[in-house]
Amino acid sequence: MKQKRCKACRELFIPSRPMQSVCSPLCAHQNAINNREKLQRKETKEKLDKLKTRSQWLKEAQVEFNKYIRERDSYLPCISCGRFHTGSYDAGHYRSTGAAPQLRFDEANCHKQCVPCNQFKSGNAIEYRIGLVQRIGLGEVERLERDNTPANFSIEDAKRIKAEYRAKYKALKGEVDKCKE
Repeated sequence: MKQKRCKACRELFIPSRPMQSVCSPLCAHQNAINNREKLQRKETKEKLDKLKTRSQWLKEAQVEFNKYIRERDSYLPCISCGRFHTGSYDAGHYRSTGAAPQLRFDEANCHKQCVPCNQFKSGNAIEYRIGLVQRIGLGEVERLERDNTPANFSIEDAKRIKAEYRAKYKALKGEVDKCKE
């Protein structure tokens, strides 16, 4: 038989049975403990997920969305001041999530913005609009400014958005990594 790697100690061994995944009884015991702990962690996570509120789910979805936006615009300068900074960047919303919650996850409404512009200049809105018109066009900016449809994201919406943007981020990150090679 071909050598396998023990699931417990990670050493190579030659199995004596076809479905054998550990090299010894001691490793079998350790593997059983590891599997039990893994199952308990999964059950605990599921219980904690059931206790999360709608706002907690929206916050997690927002984190994934913002991470995607920063990666999407990683090669672009700050949308407000047009400069590359050595500091960190935020995913700045043209219309804030408080003023226009329906645009919270709209990719046209959110772009990479340096921390000074976003946090210390309250979004640097005038310069943001100028940069936004250059990037997405006047028609799209006016659509964002007119959009006042009420939005009430449910927990299921937040879960779906979180999963969608996590997948988009991973796909985009994979493409960027391939380009760097």
